[in-house]
Amino acid sequence: MNGGPGTSGKLGGGLLVAGTTSDAGKSVVTAGICRWLVRQGVRVAPFKAQNMSLNSFVTREGAEIGRAQAMQAAAARVEPTALMNPVLLKPGGDRTSQVVLLGKPVGELSARGYHAGRQEQLLGTVTDCLAELRRTHDAVICEGAGSPAEINLRRTDIVNMGIARAARLPVVVVGDIDRGGVFASFFGTTALLSKEDQALVAGYLVNKFRGDVTLLEPGLDMLRTLTGRPTLGVLPYRHGLGIDEEDGLAVSLRGAVRESVVAPPHGADVLRVAVCAVPLMSNFTDVDALAAEPGVVVRFVDRAEELADADLVVLPGTRGTVRALAWLRERGLADALARRAAEGRPVLGICGGFQMLGEHIDDEVESKAGAVSGLGLLPVRVRFAADKTLARPVGEALGEPVEGYEIHHGVAEVTGGDEEFLDGCRVGSVWGTHWHGSLESDGFRRAFLRRVAADAGRAFVPAPDTRFGTLREEQLDLLGDLVEEHADTAALLRLIEEGVPEGLPFVPPGAP
Repeated sequence: MNGGPGTSGKLGGGLLVAGTTSDAGKSVVTAGICRWLVRQGVRVAPFKAQNMSLNSFVTREGAEIGRAQAMQAAAARVEPTALMNPVLLKPGGDRTSQVVLLGKPVGELSARGYHAGRQEQLLGTVTDCLAELRRTHDAVICEGAGSPAEINLRRTDIVNMGIARAARLPVVVVGDIDRGGVFASFFGTTALLSKEDQALVAGYLVNKFRGDVTLLEPGLDMLRTLTGRPTLGVLPYRHGLGIDEEDGLAVSLRGAVRESVVAPPHGADVLRVAVCAVPLMSNFTDVDALAAEPGVVVRFVDRAEELADADLVVLPGTRGTVRALAWLRERGLADALARRAAEGRPVLGICGGFQMLGEHIDDEVESKAGAVSGLGLLPVRVRFAADKTLARPVGEALGEPVEGYEIHHGVAEVTGGDEEFLDGCRVGSVWGTHWHGSLESDGFRRAFLRRVAADAGRAFVPAPDTRFGTLREEQLDLLGDLVEEHADTAALLRLIEEGVPEGLPFVPPGAP
């Protein structure tokens, strides 16, 4: 490879994975390429200049980045850092987002304010981060966002063709054939780019194909004739490949594990988990580890009636605690949760969900609503601070070691409870903590599920051998297998090592 750690001044190779649309498969293809490369002995890192997501992660140095980039770092077998996702936008409403720069929040901006100038100012920062990664790795696989052909946003783009142009990266465009129209999408995406941008588009990758690939080949040949660019692979549709992406509920590991785990419940009963799908829900991946357990059925709900047969109700995190609290009350879910608590039926609140279970919230930061009454199910008072807590705590609960991560403005004062619980508390069968990711600790998860099953009166027994980390590794290996077996890896390697091919033709009409 070109460059690598210890190579004075030299940059490693690079590639940008763009997409015809959002959710075309950019995140998983990037992860798959990272896993394939690291298995070849290549020192590789992921990169996404700008990510918009409510699913985030805390690195060991205390920086907040998108969970997709943390997942891609795991695929590359490297520790995630803020360099891998220098700009993270966390929506707080229809028109505003918190801007997280190099892992730390720097303010709230409207979409108009961001695209009107702030975004362009960040191009130097993101190119510096990419250059640093390329100086310390053999290869950096970059992920785009949305579509590179969003011509209304091209002037301020720093994540698609903007970063590709700045760093002179070859671009591979991914299209989801399962949605239909993939040939038109490839052609139209290319034809809407300027001549200078088109000169970087080196080929296409078809994603989620079902059927006989020989039936697709005439279309791929015609696409090459029309655009002068090859298709570098046709990745088949595979069930059970959902991993941490950005915001789509359909793509998290919980669905993948539920499809792939065929073992029956270890005990006589299943355990039903209902997750309240609150507005601005964040880090819903917390429940993936529950769904990894044979016999645990996880579903997302938004009606009070759907809590009736649940053995455990989870209130997840949210970027709008006060807004989510009002939503619970409007839908009758708040009353249903109060009835559950009175009956001794299990409830777990995580981060924003923990805050909602408390007695009182004072918020002059997130919602600016001031004093608001919580659900009153835990003896906790919450005050929102201007500074965000970003941490990777380690502790013990239910006699088992636990690791987690914290991302919150709310500072909780716990004034009582039956027992301390991961810096939060428990009262009866109501549990609350600010710790995300705690359920990924296998021993703790099994101990918690045993308590839930006992309180719910279910003859559910956690399987003794479920290893969440192992399941996640298996998912990443499957992604690597897809790339290795169904992509033109020799062509991908040439792009990464040698850069943009010369003489790529222009496809009219180009950007207006």
